[in-house]
Amino acid sequence: MAKGKYQNWLTPDGRVLLEAWARDGLTDEQLAAKMSISPSTLYDWKQKYPEISEALKKGKEVVDVEVENALLKRAKGYEYVEEKIEVETNRRGQMVSKKVVQTVKQVAPDVGAAAFWLKNRKPDIWRDRPNGADDDAGQLEQLLKGLRQDE
Repeated sequence: MAKGKYQNWLTPDGRVLLEAWARDGLTDEQLAAKMSISPSTLYDWKQKYPEISEALKKGKEVVDVEVENALLKRAKGYEYVEEKIEVETNRRGQMVSKKVVQTVKQVAPDVGAAAFWLKNRKPDIWRDRPNGADDDAGQLEQLLKGLRQDE
């Protein structure tokens, strides 16, 4: 594929390549370099040619969903199966038997991942400074001033 010409990026192969690069996490500057164009040209093409813009969005969405799923899995904890191959040999070092031993392992929920998830998904309930926190601080300050005046 000749690089640089916008028509090449409108083909199915061109769009698949753009999507793959976006899925790999390349920035617009890196994408432009791979396409042998300037970042400003890429920006213009994204405005003029919805096919290019959509291919890049589609690639990024896939990665975003994968990361969201991984974060949620880590926040909740999970199980996985670990496989270990045990080989038995005779005195001459020859393999006599081989077996696969499976063990179920658990990864505990990650409090940091859970907090991050909740703060972003339910900010009204889980943000660090809930509504009224500043008011509470102001009321506390007024109360302390009142106590100092009574002394």
